[in-house]
Amino acid sequence: LKESFALDVILLKYVGLNPVIVHGGGPQIGALMERLGKEPKFVGGMRVTDEATMEIVEMVLVGKINKEIVGLINRHGGRAVGLSGKDGNLIRARRRPHRTPGGEEVDIGLVGEVEAVNPQAIKLLEENGFITVIAPVGAGSQGETYNINADLVAGEIAAALGAEKLIHLTDVEGIKGADGKLVSTLAKRNAEELMKRGTIEGGMLPKVESALRALEGGTSKAHIIDGRIPHAILLELFTKEGIGTEIVL
Repeated sequence: LKESFALDVILLKYVGLNPVIVHGGGPQIGALMERLGKEPKFVGGMRVTDEATMEIVEMVLVGKINKEIVGLINRHGGRAVGLSGKDGNLIRARRRPHRTPGGEEVDIGLVGEVEAVNPQAIKLLEENGFITVIAPVGAGSQGETYNINADLVAGEIAAALGAEKLIHLTDVEGIKGADGKLVSTLAKRNAEELMKRGTIEGGMLPKVESALRALEGGTSKAHIIDGRIPHAILLELFTKEGIGTEIVL
């Protein structure tokens, strides 16, 4: 799937679109933590991130996964450049406190949220024919590094670029309704309603939150699709029915 993903992204660039990739790396971070004898801990779906964990997160996201994606694209004839949110002041971050359902604030360490995006570096690379690959870490006002949910970073970057589309690749078909069936098109108000009812939960929450943020910022459509399907991006973009869930205002 990695190979076909790289080829699809190169194709998009060839036909005149400007793809920007934001990646995560949760499973790989967890695996390295365990190898180094650290037990991964989560609170409300967010990784508890002390300074030692942040070092591992940065090593995996910036040093390993980012370069792997860049290498794949370049090997297949594309031109990719990897950035972290710390490069070119791309992502300014602040601490994201976690609140329990009871309203209590829990300190989960160096987990951040996006305060501002400076898309200048992405635009410069785009103008010169490069595909940007972004690792979701950002810098705080005191130079501290924050681990930020990749879905939320993608939504903020789409908004900052005024992107035409935001596409989330995941490992489920898309958003399911209360009846368990795939919802192919979802308006913002319906998405908010499904979140309130708890139909949209867990790992799907940041994806929908990210989609709504992108739409507010001027993105025309947000898509949540099954990345396990070969050529999922092309099927969603270039077929009439598409394959997952599209979210619109």
